[in-house]
Amino acid sequence: MIRQAASSLLIYIICCCRYYYSSSLLPRGALAFTTSSPLRTKNYFFPPSESSSVLDGSSSDTNTMTTDSTTTGITIPHLSPTTLANLVDYTISFSAANGLQVQQKSERSATSTSSSYITAPISLLPQAYPHGQFQHGLALSTPFNLLVDRISRNGKFLQETLKGVRDVDEFTGMLLTLYEAIYLSDGHSSEQHAKGADRLGILRSDYMLHCSQAANNEYSIKQVELNTIASSFAGLASSVAKLHGFLTRRLGEEGLQEFLDVNERAVMGDSSDGIVDGDGERGVPQSLAMIRLPAAMAVAYDRYCARFNIGSSSNNDNNNGEHKSDAAVIKPVILFVVQPNETNTVDQRLLEFALWDNHEIPVVRMSLGEIHERVTLDEASGRLTIQNDDQGDNCGAVQEVVVVYFRAGYAPTDYPSGYNTADGSGIEWLARERLERGSAAKCPNLGYHLAGTKKVQQELARRGAVEQFFEGDEADVAAQIRTAFAGLYSLGADANEEDMEAVKDVLFNDAKGQYVLKPQREGGGYNYYGENLANKLKENCTITVDDDGNNDVTLSPDLSEFILMERLFPPQQRAILLRNGQVEGTGMSISELGCFGAIVSSGDGEVVHNEYAGFLLRTKFSGVDEGGVASGFATLSSPYLC
Repeated sequence: MIRQAASSLLIYIICCCRYYYSSSLLPRGALAFTTSSPLRTKNYFFPPSESSSVLDGSSSDTNTMTTDSTTTGITIPHLSPTTLANLVDYTISFSAANGLQVQQKSERSATSTSSSYITAPISLLPQAYPHGQFQHGLALSTPFNLLVDRISRNGKFLQETLKGVRDVDEFTGMLLTLYEAIYLSDGHSSEQHAKGADRLGILRSDYMLHCSQAANNEYSIKQVELNTIASSFAGLASSVAKLHGFLTRRLGEEGLQEFLDVNERAVMGDSSDGIVDGDGERGVPQSLAMIRLPAAMAVAYDRYCARFNIGSSSNNDNNNGEHKSDAAVIKPVILFVVQPNETNTVDQRLLEFALWDNHEIPVVRMSLGEIHERVTLDEASGRLTIQNDDQGDNCGAVQEVVVVYFRAGYAPTDYPSGYNTADGSGIEWLARERLERGSAAKCPNLGYHLAGTKKVQQELARRGAVEQFFEGDEADVAAQIRTAFAGLYSLGADANEEDMEAVKDVLFNDAKGQYVLKPQREGGGYNYYGENLANKLKENCTITVDDDGNNDVTLSPDLSEFILMERLFPPQQRAILLRNGQVEGTGMSISELGCFGAIVSSGDGEVVHNEYAGFLLRTKFSGVDEGGVASGFATLSSPYLC
């Protein structure tokens, strides 16, 4: 008995020593990277986070095959079990080595500094994509950038377009009210600071391939939505493209190419629009997002510093101007507005690290609640400063904010204190207003934010709407933009005959599968499809029959916050999806292309920077209606140009 107890004690001491020495090798606050068994199936959904649009494609059967903890029994056409095992092994290792990860949601104590990360939800292989349509999406980036900037300056257009929405959607109504108070009034000096501030746009236009009946079986891109706030996944998508570029080159001669070729035939068919064999552009392109997005932010940063004669990324010692920082040795910062319990931190950090590596621009991350407590606005100068008096000795007492970058603030849940700012209780809205009134460049400002609403998207599809922003010599720009529009229909008081015909198509012609009902919300998970769409319309309209037997429909005002959109049906191809570090399954899938654009313009409307700035591709099984990555429906992928 004594010998057994002694043995147990010895084992305990050894374990404690091993724990101590292994732990002591890690610096304080080191990140704990975790990977699970890569081939176990678990349906893991990441919480909604950041602006991530949904995939609106076909709802046919998924043909999904899930697996146990090994690859035994998995049958993937045109891909051997050995190649699959190599794919998973390389993917998990590459993700850990290159930060292709998301933070795991966990209960953390106030004193805990550790975090654990896991491979981001991704497709194991790239998806076939027509080269010509990919280039078309990239080419549309700068025209859409200009369109958003011009809409943001047209208060009458925004007011007229959103007047029906504001009455039924409190969130959009609050955004519009703040926009009117700051940009459309002749009030006190702080409003002039906002009007004179630069505008920074990091936008993402999302497209799906679609084949209309008149298109002779040729697919073309159609816009799903235009994201103007918290356009996410630029960082992670760049890493996915690097991963897929590596995998296709490394394993291309080990049975992988046949899998890719089958997908190419599924997408391209007999099309002659593809890349000729031997063309250097075939394969996985590399995204420029982590070069061009930081570059655009640096333009806005340097312009502010030059305007107010303070330290910039190119001249850190120039602090002798009348707008001089109180803490001259502390560089001005870019403020990232983030959610308190964000899990997509790696994607954000990749941008933060690129800002420092490429431009030596520091970033501070704060929630709207923290901003309300610690960021002040000087009414006379428009200067926004972070108060650090009680934050230790690692930074100066004051840091000046020159660019505000929103990765939060796009949904009502980001404003938990409510809408009552009169009594000071709606602290998140008070923080948003304070930031907006400052001289710092906003990404986005309220005008850009409103320009990305679904109602504005629907209004732009009307004849002449886009054209009013591109007149004379720019008429061809409007025509270029219009090529990407799908069918979009109003459900508000401004609904015309064409809009009502679409409604009747759903109600009386059993065309519910041909449309999607979309609210103003961002983030995924709010759309109505199929039977749910039809029921939503029926519950919010009155149907009468006239003397001739025709159906008349009167829409409820509650439908004003929605738009009706033509449903897009992209080509289906096989995918293998990895979620939570484990193979989720394989089956037929659809994809959505996102093209980033970056624009910087002055307060008086001069565009000083405008360019395409990278891409992402999101893939989901074709039987899943919704498709946001952060909301747990889709995965990150990349295009295999063909």
